Amino acid sequence: MQVDFEPETVGKRVARARKLRHLTQTGLAQAAQVSVSMVSQVEQGKRQAGPAVLAALARAFSVPVADLQGRPYLEELRRDQLDGLIQPIREALDLFDLGADPDVAPRPPADLVEHTERICRLIRASDLRAAAAELAGLISETTTAAHTTGDQRLWLALATQYRCGFDVASKLGFHDLGSIALDRMGWAADRASDAATATIRLYNRALAYLRAGQYRTGIRIAELARTTAAQADQGLVRDTVTGQVHLAAAVLAARAQHPEAVEGNIGEARRIADRTGEVTELMWLSFGPTNVAVHEVSCLIDQDMYRQALDIARTTGRPPGPHTITRRSPGRSCGPAAPTGRSAACSWLGSSRRSRPGTAPPCGRPWPASCESSRP
Repeated sequence: MQVDFEPETVGKRVARARKLRHLTQTGLAQAAQVSVSMVSQVEQGKRQAGPAVLAALARAFSVPVADLQGRPYLEELRRDQLDGLIQPIREALDLFDLGADPDVAPRPPADLVEHTERICRLIRASDLRAAAAELAGLISETTTAAHTTGDQRLWLALATQYRCGFDVASKLGFHDLGSIALDRMGWAADRASDAATATIRLYNRALAYLRAGQYRTGIRIAELARTTAAQADQGLVRDTVTGQVHLAAAVLAARAQHPEAVEGNIGEARRIADRTGEVTELMWLSFGPTNVAVHEVSCLIDQDMYRQALDIARTTGRPPGPHTITRRSPGRSCGPAAPTGRSAACSWLGSSRRSRPGTAPPCGRPWPASCESSRP
């Protein structure tokens, strides 16, 4: 008889780890440099622990973030179903250097490329179950086709499939498998001789370190990504991936409290965005002036610079939604006062992401730690 797996919440994991170490909530808060209220509310499930808070708690416990984070999609999948989706992907990733499989008869390259795009769309729509179910077979088929023909389109398609594997594995909590998928993506990008794809691989790797709270390493990877992007042919693709890398570097610098690096990277990204304009879904990235503004607000919030964040928000304009970022004029009856300071900046950021989903990278970017109570 099958028994559904009951997922353990992040709060319960935090509480269990704390008690195993004989720490009080106050002691944990001091070790993680977060408030006692934050620890209490996270443990009780009254407040979400975002990436920065999780990273701080994990460092205090000396455990990987994944130990606290768990696998968020287990609520919808029984353990046997999850293994049934992940194990074929793991096996397909291990075929990369075995050459063509004589038992596989691949479809024409155009069909494989179209199927790859379909899986990307499924992941963008958060339909991980459907994407994972199709991914392993497609990787196996494309691996054989690429080794047989040497067609650059197929190597690029295979790199994108590995990127999809990273997305699925990371979102399901299999971070070791995500790292393997990124390594395979770099391998395929080398065979395609495509610097832009290699850059996207490094960009995702930097974001993985951002989520883990290892900002210094993430910054170094972002620097390598910029160097790699410079090897791509001049044009919109290079500008887009370079601009997105600058935004990732800015967020890492903000979390590491390096304001000069934040300013420098945001400035470079803005100059590139002025040249590109709004770019949507180029190599499954979105970039442009709006994206730069959203990231700049996020970086300012991470540095507790709420007034400056509000200034940027006002300049950019208010996205559709119930929030406003201006104060009610004294003595005027025009409805309830709008939030100001941190809450106003976080509200604008949340409204922007809801109304302009393309302003965030495909895998999402960690929410500012200061905005956890306002997270959409």
